Amino acid sequence: MAVRHRLVKASPQTVWDVLADGDRYAEWVVGTSSTQEMTGEWPHVDAKIAYAVRVGPVSLSNETVVRRCEEPDVLELEARAGVLGTARIAFELRPWGRHCLVILDEHPLQGVGGLLHNAAVEVVTQIRHRALLGRLAKVCESEARGGRSDDRRKTPAAARPHAEGGADA
Repeated sequence: MAVRHRLVKASPQTVWDVLADGDRYAEWVVGTSSTQEMTGEWPHVDAKIAYAVRVGPVSLSNETVVRRCEEPDVLELEARAGVLGTARIAFELRPWGRHCLVILDEHPLQGVGGLLHNAAVEVVTQIRHRALLGRLAKVCESEARGGRSDDRRKTPAAARPHAEGGADA
C-alpha cells in the first residue's frame, strides 16, 4: 500500500479547490494528458471523469469515479485502467498551520494490478506519488500566490494577526 504525504504551502481550501476541479487533473496527475468530465458533478460521489494517458503515439482512455467525498477533507477515487484493473486513490487534507498536509494513499482493488502488486510496484508507485504531489503542490502554491483561492491572501498583511512570538512566516 503506497502512502505518501507532502506539505503544500497553500490553504487546505486552495488544495481542495484544485482537487474539486476535474478539468484540471491533467495539470498535476502524472501520466495524464487530458481529462474530461463525463457524468455527475465532480467531485460528488459517483461522478466520473475520463482521462487519457499518452505513451508515445498511443493514447489510452480510462475513467476515474468518485467513491467518497467529505468536502473539504477527504476525496477517494477509483481509477479504472482497463486490463490493469482498478485502484483506490485517497486524498486526505489536514490543516497544518496556515498550510495543508496532503496524504495520498493508493492501492490496487481489482484486476492484474492487484495480482502483480509487490515491492517493486510499490517503489514505482512511490516515485510516481512524489512527482504527483510535487505537481499538485506547484499548482496549489501558484493559486495561493495569485490569491484566487486562498482567503488569507485576500486579507491585507496589516490586517492579519501575527503568530505568537514574532513575524508571520
